[in-house]
Amino acid sequence: MQVDNLIRMANQIGSFFEAMPDRPQALKDIALHIRKFWDPRMRRAFLEHVDQTGGAALSEVLGETLRLHRDILDWRRQPATARSASP
Repeated sequence: MQVDNLIRMANQIGSFFEAMPDRPQALKDIALHIRKFWDPRMRRAFLEHVDQTGGAALSEVLGETLRLHRDILDWRRQPATARSASP
């Protein structure tokens, strides 16, 4: 997948969540959405491109999301395992 498409998709996701009334939660939800629906290779290509370009093509909301929640998008990070509900 071309990085330009990833940037475009990320900005579209950001535009959707930006309309949410709770901005801090919206920023986290953007990162969680990308983590959930993008393959790790997509996230890696996206973050590497952002690092190389300084995020020049990102919307403001995506830039803010990365500043606050980049760790969520890390392709090396393992998904959290379900925790038992019992004490």
